[in-house]
Amino acid sequence: MSDELTHFDAAGQAHMVDVGAKAHTRRVAIAEGWIRMRAETLALIEHGGHKKGDVLGIARIAGIMASKRTAELVPLCHPLALTHVGLDFTLDHEDPGVHCRARAETSGQTGVEMEALCATQVALLTIYDMCKAVDRGMSIDQVRLVEKLGGKSGHWVRP
Repeated sequence: MSDELTHFDAAGQAHMVDVGAKAHTRRVAIAEGWIRMRAETLALIEHGGHKKGDVLGIARIAGIMASKRTAELVPLCHPLALTHVGLDFTLDHEDPGVHCRARAETSGQTGVEMEALCATQVALLTIYDMCKAVDRGMSIDQVRLVEKLGGKSGHWVRP
């Protein structure tokens, strides 16, 4: 890990990092996050009782779409040719909510952490949007990078 911010030049001005000299390698990033809700809201999602349709299916598509648009949303991100994006959801009945895990992959000169994080966040926001009519008290928590591999910094796993 570096102790310097890479998106600023020597004069302190923001810039897109030059990755032109970096090697093309396989890059993978996994991010996760949770949306907490009332047990009744989770039951609607689980049993397909939501009148807007398949909440998790729509959230999955939204997350994939968001990952592909990350460079449009985060100003200094490089546009990437993603080779794979997948999202998995796990229902938690003990602490009612949905856990989202997104995996983004590419072969290129820069990592896909932002794409995995963006996919996770937008998937969770989509769940919120689809369920807000029945539960405005939902909260999105702990969206974070879990693992990344590829590139000069190698393999990193959240401790």
